[in-house]
Amino acid sequence: QWQLVESGGGLVQPGGSLRLSCAASGFILDYYAIGWFRQAPGKEREGVSCMSSSGNRTYYADSVEGRFTISRDNAKSTVYLQMNSLKPEDTAVYYCAADYSDYVACSLYEYAYWGQGTQVTVSS
Repeated sequence: QWQLVESGGGLVQPGGSLRLSCAASGFILDYYAIGWFRQAPGKEREGVSCMSSSGNRTYYADSVEGRFTISRDNAKSTVYLQMNSLKPEDTAVYYCAADYSDYVACSLYEYAYWGQGTQVTVSS
């Protein structure tokens, strides 16, 4: 039974940092493109950052470019999102996702497998 479980969310002050983790089980992560998405109240879920299965292609939304870094450790079946210089507008539920492909567009419609999400709140 495949599963994606996010962790690392929480409350942080503006300018602070968080590292989200997503543990995959039930499938071999090496063969999957991965992505981080987020959904703020009243807004659509949006792609934050995505990475190909090989790790050699990445995408970042303009709003997080230069502040967030996506990475993967296939040996640990874990995906990470390092978030620095956090802003109140980064507040959202963050989801990790996976798709059995080398690389797909960073769109929620392209990803077949989803975690349940972790809340990130940026507030003073």
